[in-house]
Amino acid sequence: MVKKEDILEALKGVIDPEIGIDVVSLGLVYGVDVSEDGDVNVKMTMTFMGCPLTAMITEDAKYAIQTVKDVKSVNVEIVWDPPWTPDMIDPELRAKLGI
Repeated sequence: MVKKEDILEALKGVIDPEIGIDVVSLGLVYGVDVSEDGDVNVKMTMTFMGCPLTAMITEDAKYAIQTVKDVKSVNVEIVWDPPWTPDMIDPELRAKLGI
């Protein structure tokens, strides 16, 4: 059975190339739902609306999730509410960055 934790771990391999930090640590992943059948739905955002890398990061996320054992299908939905802010970055990473 696919676990949410496994999906989040896979998404840690998806790096925002402009910032050089993974999408989970940046707080871009808003939700992960996994069905018993292995269907995965992820809601995530970008650091700003109109980000030119949205399609690339979304495809990277889909690919990363598909590498998780027993995943049958993947849907990544980009949402803009709530808007992303630096406060959503992992607290430990924020401290290291001095934010």
